[in-house]
Amino acid sequence: MELPVWPHAGLPFHSGELVAQERAGKRERMATAGGRVIRGEMPEQHRDFFAQLPFLLVGAVDAVGLPWASVLAGAPGFAHSPDSTHLRIDALPLPGDPLEHALEHGARIGLLGIELPTRRRNRMNGIVVALDQGGFTVEVEQSFGNCPRYIQLREATAAVPGTPMPASHGTTLDDEAAAWLRAADTLFIATSHAASAEEGEHTGGVDVSHRGGKPGFIRVDDGGTLTFPDFNGNNFFNTVGNLLANPRAGLVVPDLAEGALLHVGGHAEVIWDGAELAAFAGAERLVRLHVERVVRRPSVLPTRWQLREYSPGLAATGAWPAV
Repeated sequence: MELPVWPHAGLPFHSGELVAQERAGKRERMATAGGRVIRGEMPEQHRDFFAQLPFLLVGAVDAVGLPWASVLAGAPGFAHSPDSTHLRIDALPLPGDPLEHALEHGARIGLLGIELPTRRRNRMNGIVVALDQGGFTVEVEQSFGNCPRYIQLREATAAVPGTPMPASHGTTLDDEAAAWLRAADTLFIATSHAASAEEGEHTGGVDVSHRGGKPGFIRVDDGGTLTFPDFNGNNFFNTVGNLLANPRAGLVVPDLAEGALLHVGGHAEVIWDGAELAAFAGAERLVRLHVERVVRRPSVLPTRWQLREYSPGLAATGAWPAV
């Protein structure tokens, strides 16, 4: 998709995000709010927040240009901030993780900290500036909070030490993967956009975002396609804007009760209108992913989580009709 080059005037958004904001009727509002909310350094409360997490989401791009989302975990404090413009993470992707070889020095990266017992979440996007056998350091480019809507409240129930089982790989969704997706109430999506000399410093990067819904909100259309809703959110349009500029995405769909991860990568499209959208209560857009790669990783998370309460924000949303 050919996107116009927008005059940024210091806004922290690239052309894909601005086009999405314009189409949704939110661009003027975000022109005022964006610069206040998105910062070039982490405030103290964000630094403290990351330091208390037992896991965080990470998004990066692999050697063939496909974004992937994954989970890094450790004892609270494994992510810590030596100063307001850096975050050190004492963990690396495990063998079999789609991001195993993606976190190189100079790589753009998206991070999402999410606290399931409180529904808090904060995001940070930046560049890997140091990498060693114990972990890596990210220099902040963008730091901002997100609202708690659509996050399901969960409590940690058990720590399960041990060696993860080998990952399995495929190019389509088999029956097990389809059942996994249909039962899910949470996914995370990684997207990216290329640097642009015309647009300047706020282009080129990776985002990883949360999406939540009632079980069944991920519809498996067939072995090669899945679709899910995009509900009303913070109006930044990081994910949708990236997809307009670069229609490739990687999902990670956790089974938090079993400590397992399902990664699905491929080409995505945004559906803005039509009967299919109208049939899903609460959805403002749909995202359809055409599957290219599937990675299943059993027993990979060190903590198990029990669902306590669905997000109150889901009361205004529906379920897929039987078709």
